[in-house]
Amino acid sequence: MKITAPKIGATVALLALLGISAVGCSSPESSGSSSGSDKSTETEQVEEVEEAPEPVSLEGDWKQTNSDDPERWQKATITADAIEVFWVADAGDTEALYWAGSVEVPAEGESFSFDSVNDTTKTKSALLASSDETKTFTYEGGELSYDVTVQGVTTTVRLGQE
Repeated sequence: MKITAPKIGATVALLALLGISAVGCSSPESSGSSSGSDKSTETEQVEEVEEAPEPVSLEGDWKQTNSDDPERWQKATITADAIEVFWVADAGDTEALYWAGSVEVPAEGESFSFDSVNDTTKTKSALLASSDETKTFTYEGGELSYDVTVQGVTTTVRLGQE
């Protein structure tokens, strides 16, 4: 590759500008200059915006990670404001509704819980659906968990996003 004088000149000019910027940013503020403090405040504000955590999205399909039976598990589908959880059997050939309810994800936080309100229009006629008015779901470390009680036995179901 042949380097021409205009490319070298443009590269030198760019490096010079970057060098001036770096020197300008690292030079000490003069005590009487108000523009120096404005620049410092602007820099701090930009850094704060960049450090704001990204809100967690639960949307998508989830599958139980702690099932003892490879033929049976629970799965969930989550949209922006709703969750549906299903019993799955026969290695995925059979599904039955367990839970249909609301989802409220907080704007911040890497771990949180929310109470889902039962959508009884969907669960009232489902034979294997929970009759609870609300169900608490917990999100932590990329895992969604909740308690399931069947015939007096309670277990915690853990779901991982697919």
